[in-house]
Amino acid sequence: QVRLVESGGGLVESGGSLRLSCAASGSIYRFDAMGWYRQAPGKEREFIARIRSGGNTDYADSVKGRFTVSRAKTGNSVSLQMNGLKPDDTAVYICHGFVAGYNRHYYGNGTLVTVSV
Repeated sequence: QVRLVESGGGLVESGGSLRLSCAASGSIYRFDAMGWYRQAPGKEREFIARIRSGGNTDYADSVKGRFTVSRAKTGNSVSLQMNGLKPDDTAVYICHGFVAGYNRHYYGNGTLVTVSV
């Protein structure tokens, strides 16, 4: 059974930084892409960032220039460096992994990030 486990969330002041990490277990395949979504209270889940197996990255406009997604060269782990945090960034951040050959998506349970004013 594939599991994605996030860590690194917490409370930070506006303008501060946090680094989230996610590690997958139970998968015998290297994910073709890994990344992050987030869900704020009362809102739908939204895409934040993704890194593909070749190293290309994609970001939501709302975080571009402030967040950086990275991935280890081996295994299935991904990180999200978040700088210049704003209160609007408050949400549960959810790790995502994708196996293209099987068109399968995997999600973690999320880690809460709270940005105070």
